[in-house]
Parts: sequence; structure tokens; C-alpha cells
Amino acid sequence: MAKLTRAFGIPKLPVRFARGLRFRLMLSYVLFFTLLLIAVGLFFREVLKSQLEGDIQMLLEDDWGSIKGWVSIDNERPVWSAPADEDETQIVAQLKQVYFIADREGHALEDSETYRSIGFDPLPDIKRVLNMPEGFTEYVTRWGSDGTPYLVKRGWLVGTHRKRYFLAMGRSLADSQRNVARFTRNYFLFVPGIIALSSLLGWMVAGRALWPLNSVAQAAQNITGSNLSLRIPPRGAGDELDHLIDSFNRMTARLAQSFEQIRRFSTDVSHELRTPLTSIRGQLEVAIFTAEKPEQYREAMVNALEDVEQLSSIVRALLLLSQAESGQLVLQRSPLDLGDVAIDIVEQFQIPAQEKDIRLTASVAPGCVVPADRVQIKRLISNLLSNAIKYTPAGGAVNVRVGPGDSPALASLEIEDTGVGIAPEDLPHIFDRFYRVRNAETNKISGLGLGLSFVSWIVEAHGGRIDVASTVGSGTRFRILLPRQAETEAVQPMETDTATTAA
Repeated sequence: MAKLTRAFGIPKLPVRFARGLRFRLMLSYVLFFTLLLIAVGLFFREVLKSQLEGDIQMLLEDDWGSIKGWVSIDNERPVWSAPADEDETQIVAQLKQVYFIADREGHALEDSETYRSIGFDPLPDIKRVLNMPEGFTEYVTRWGSDGTPYLVKRGWLVGTHRKRYFLAMGRSLADSQRNVARFTRNYFLFVPGIIALSSLLGWMVAGRALWPLNSVAQAAQNITGSNLSLRIPPRGAGDELDHLIDSFNRMTARLAQSFEQIRRFSTDVSHELRTPLTSIRGQLEVAIFTAEKPEQYREAMVNALEDVEQLSSIVRALLLLSQAESGQLVLQRSPLDLGDVAIDIVEQFQIPAQEKDIRLTASVAPGCVVPADRVQIKRLISNLLSNAIKYTPAGGAVNVRVGPGDSPALASLEIEDTGVGIAPEDLPHIFDRFYRVRNAETNKISGLGLGLSFVSWIVEAHGGRIDVASTVGSGTRFRILLPRQAETEAVQPMETDTATTAA
């Protein structure tokens, strides 16, 4: 058994033999095959029995036709014609082996010794046969005193004065029964060997069929937090097992993604919290060891509170982004006029834009309604406008445009600025968490590097796409395309943080 297991590459799992699915499949297969063999054997046994009895009937038909030519009844006495040669003598001898002739009252006119051992026919049967129309015959099975079965044909013949006489002839079924018994014995002696071979074949086939299941179970046992890249290669059969393998691989991919999110979240938290915590500790240590006046203590506490606020902002942003990426932050979709929302957000950002001497304008086409979550769309536009204003120098301009997309099924939102721009090598990474473009113009601008991560998630959650075009020193344009019809049904609302996440 171990060799078969190794030959078919079946992982050895701690499952009791009699309770294993492989054993039960093999047992079911063997039971079905055994019942099938028994049914086939019984069927062919009956076919053989019928065939042999049919041959006896054909011989009796010949005997029946012959005896009417050899015997006649005259004055209640059967008279046999004298055979002319040896062949006719053998025919007559055969006819006289098992026969019985009687009158209407059941009196035996002539019979053979063998038929006498069978027993004469009952008087009611004799009368019934004699009252049947011309040409009537019937077959019955009778048994001799020694238990030998005989097939008997009964009918009537006409004697003198058109008087009817009962005639019965028979042939032994012993040879036929011996042939049937021999076939039955040989067949059912052969069946155990077939069952043994079928058991072996069933075990091998079940093992081969269950190999993907065992592989999935073995792979599941080998999965750890550091080994989530494990995949089971599909067989290419396109059956239920391949579907199971595909589902398992998808599950491990989702697990890997979840673990990666947890790992990235832990790394981001430890990285981003280190700076404000160090600053808080430094401010407090300076106050403890060097401050002498209340004003110095107050200044240290104010600076520490500012760092605490920054720390709280980082924690809130990380938790919100983690909830979004893990699917805990669901959307509350409703018909939303994208232009109205854009105008509201633009009005809110007019004051910070004027403080930096930046011209903020909006160009909105009517009727751009999309099924969207108002809170998340406001967060998307706010994050993009916040970045545009922060990275645009004084005297620059920021323009928001809302209109139809590339097709009637899409709506377009564009935010374009004349800011510092993004280098080509930085563009593939701008949606990564905590990624910030580092150069002389951007180093002096504060931010967490989380705003565009939120933007990317919001666009993806709404089934849209985002394109970025930028030239260093000339500006950047973000273009977002949102479908006018929801790709999924609206989900139940969930409380979300309506505060804008700073970039």
C-alpha cells in the first residue's frame, strides 16, 4: 500500500484507514461492482437456462410431430408402426422413453416406465386439455421420483371415430440444469478474483482522484504567515477538483494579501510613529532637565501637544486606510451629482488658495450623476485639491473640471495645477502609502503621504480608474473616470470619519 501511495504521489495524512474518504470511495466502488457482477451473472444464468430449455422444447416439438406419424389408436389400443431400419428403430425408442397416452377418464392406455415415475397427470388436467381446440399444446415441468426434472408437452390426438385421447411427452432437463449449475459455479468462483482486482483498481483510482484533495490538505498544513506564496498547480482537466484547487489558490492569495496589509500596517505605524514620539520625548526631557521658568514648561508642553496631535492624525489616517483596504469600510451609494460636490469643495478651499495667492476655479458640466458614496467622493476631491494647493507656488492656478468621460457610461473629474510637477521615476509610486516625492521644493512641505492612497482606494472601490500626467516645473493633472451605473449593488451604510485626510 505504501508503494502505491508513493507511486501516485499521495501525501500521507493522519486519517484512520477505515474512516478515510479513499477507503470509502473504494468500498463504494467495490460494492457497486460486486452487485453489478452478481446481477450480470444472474442475468446470463437465466439467459442460459432459457436457451437450454428452448432447445429441449424444440426437440419436443420434433418428437411431437414424429409420434403422430408412428402411433395410432384403434379400439382403445395404441398401435405403433413397425420401424423399417435401424434409424427408425432409434427414433421409436426415443419416442417411447417418456410418454403417456390416456382416455378421457384418465385411464392409461400406454405409458413408459420413466413417465410412470413422474406420475400420471391429474384427471382435471386431462379433461381440460381434451376440451381445448385443435392444435392446442402446453408445457409443464414435472419431477421424477429421483428428483430429476422433466419438461413435458401435453396435448391430444385423434383415434378411431374421431375420439380424442390425451398425449404427453417429455424430455429430461437434468443435462440442462447441470450445465446451468456448472456455469453458475464457475462464474461465482471467478467473481472473487475479479472483486479483488477491482478493489485494487478502485483503491488506485480513488487515490488518483483524491490526490488534489490531499495536496490541498497538505498545502493547508504547510501554510504559515511566512509561507503564503504556496500554490497548487492546476491539473488542466477543468473539473470540480480543478475548481477546488483554483478556489484554494485564490484563498491563499487573499490570505497573503491580508497578511501583507497587516505587515505593511505594522511597518508603517512603527516608522511613522517613531518621529513624533521621539519629538515628544525630547520636548519633555528638555523641559524636565533645562526649563526653569513656567513659560519654558508651557512652551515645551505646547510643542509636545502639537506632536501629539500629529501622532493622533497619523493613527486615525492609518486606521481608516487599513479599514478601507480590508473591506471593513463599505460604501453607501446613492445618485450623486459630481459637479455639485466639486463646486462645494472648491468653495471650501478658496480661502487657503487665496492665502497662497493661487487662483482656484471650477468648470462643471450639468447632469454628471454617478452612483457613489458622498463622503468618500468629498474626501477624494479634498485630498487632490489639498495636494494641488500645497505643491503649487504663489501666482499659480488650480482648475477643477467635471464633465462627460470617454464614453456615455463614464463621468470625468479632472484636477489640474501649475505646481512643481512629479518626476517620471516618482509617478509609479505616488499612490503608495507614506511615499513622498523628495526634492528641494517638496522637502519643506509637510504631509503624511497617505492622501493619494485614499484617492486610489476610493476610485477603485467605485469601479473607476485614475490617470496622472505631470511635467516637472509645469504642473500635474489628475483625471478620474467614474461609471454612471454601479457595478455592484449598494451596501448598508456604515459610520465613517468625515474628516479630510491630509496628504
